[in-house]
Amino acid sequence: MKSILDNRPGLAKEVGRIAEVAGYLWQKGWAERNGGNIVVNVTEYIDDEIAAMPAIGEAKPIGATLPHIKGCYFYCKGTNKRMRDLARWPMENGSIIRILDDCASYVIIADEPVAPTSELPSHLSVHNDLIGKGSPYKASVHTHPIELIAMSHCNKFLEKDVATNLLWSMIPETKAFCPRGLGIIPYELPSSVALAGSTLSELEDYDVVLWEKHGVFAVDTDAMQAFDQIDVLNKSALIYIAAKNMGFEPDGMSQEQMKEMSVAFNLPK
Repeated sequence: MKSILDNRPGLAKEVGRIAEVAGYLWQKGWAERNGGNIVVNVTEYIDDEIAAMPAIGEAKPIGATLPHIKGCYFYCKGTNKRMRDLARWPMENGSIIRILDDCASYVIIADEPVAPTSELPSHLSVHNDLIGKGSPYKASVHTHPIELIAMSHCNKFLEKDVATNLLWSMIPETKAFCPRGLGIIPYELPSSVALAGSTLSELEDYDVVLWEKHGVFAVDTDAMQAFDQIDVLNKSALIYIAAKNMGFEPDGMSQEQMKEMSVAFNLPK
């Protein structure tokens, strides 16, 4: 069967990177059943032939009017699809969609009529905001990292920047690779408008946000970079939990040591 990826090395590489990330999410135990979503802006890889492709099925409403994504193309994980399957067969467990000129609806153009994630409005709202701000970020990843979610069950970690400073202090690489830290969003109904709005707000100051008792949402230049930020933060959570399991409260890096890191690597204060 002919695929949109055939003879398009740039697009194929990008979808391959998404599939690789999906495999990592499953291997880490962060993507149970159909848990998690990946949406990536692939507009830069669209050629005239793709632009002329007819839709597979009828136009579907996004649920919001998003003017900055007019005419854009996105790879989206399919609704009720598993990350472990996406890792092996990305174009059977996800699809490429085109945003129509009304900025409020989309059509699937390849490869199969795989309906996008039910959280598509939230993801596209984030992408609309990123484009509107001129951000280079093109990927959004939502997943369920075990240790970070566990921390969200403790009220003290839900206070502003408490978790950020703790996680930064566990190992120097965390502040170096996640310099904006971890935003916190109190519990909201999954897929709700309220959750989407809170996520947009937190992404003004953070690249990764923790949804209380649910999971994390990260944005970056591509899916691998977004995964890396989540992975580094969760590694710090693992170090903290390992120390607690050994029977002591870890000291962590001091504020002076973290300030030294910020200066040495020109990181945000």
